[in-house]
Amino acid sequence: MSDSAAAWEAIVDAVAAGGVTVLSGAGLSTESGIPDYRTAAGERRIQPMTAAELLATAEARQRYWARSYVGWPRFAAARPNIGHEAVAQLQRAGLVDTIITQNVDGLHQQAGAHDVIELHGNLDRVVCKACGQHFPRSLIDACFEVLNPDFNRSADAALRPDGDVALDEEQVRTFRMAHCPACGSDLLKPDVVMFGESVPRDLVQQCFDAVENSRSLLVLGSSLAVMSGYRFVRRAAAHDIPVLAITHGWTRGDAELTAKLDAPLGPSLAELVRAVGAPISA
Repeated sequence: MSDSAAAWEAIVDAVAAGGVTVLSGAGLSTESGIPDYRTAAGERRIQPMTAAELLATAEARQRYWARSYVGWPRFAAARPNIGHEAVAQLQRAGLVDTIITQNVDGLHQQAGAHDVIELHGNLDRVVCKACGQHFPRSLIDACFEVLNPDFNRSADAALRPDGDVALDEEQVRTFRMAHCPACGSDLLKPDVVMFGESVPRDLVQQCFDAVENSRSLLVLGSSLAVMSGYRFVRRAAAHDIPVLAITHGWTRGDAELTAKLDAPLGPSLAELVRAVGAPISA
């Protein structure tokens, strides 16, 4: 039996047994048009802005929000792909319990999944770091529209993993910043865990509990390059819980994986649903 055939058999057997916790990463959403952060070799494609940089100066916030303002309609227009739908179907069939996602796109929920832990938050929310109030992204986006009626929002630039696009400095300088509707501060930040920030401890513990109560951990589309996701693989391995993965290329957790299938996510997950006898709903 080939390595890939053995890995596939192990994944099918583990999922068919139920009690699966899913850990999903950016690779699951690439088929929905949202780029991932790393190459198959694990190299970072872009250097994202850190939370410290964003909050340090008004110029940094202007740059971040101008780029995000252009990218947001495309990011928000993304729809679940067959991989998200397959995970939701496995959950409806009672085989998958908790879904821990590193993604900030909400596509698991749009596909009908429940018990989704958003490890890094969601780009559809905004938080004011001055007063702590949270707002729907749609409200802040409407403020930006009013303030920037002539801003070119259809810039022909590639969408980046954080939902923004690259703009030249001249475009950025013309962008007018919105302020917090509650306190008037411009310290607005997407309600996500940006680089340089930590996942809240209570959320981490919730994920640890889910992993420890599972029969297996299924990693989907993650390189596990950052500790925020890799720690759950380590926790599962420490408790002798099988860790299986469907992803592309290198992962930081290769040594801990029980089985790994290097294959496209959508078709593989659709086939997995069929293999365990839970056909995808029409």
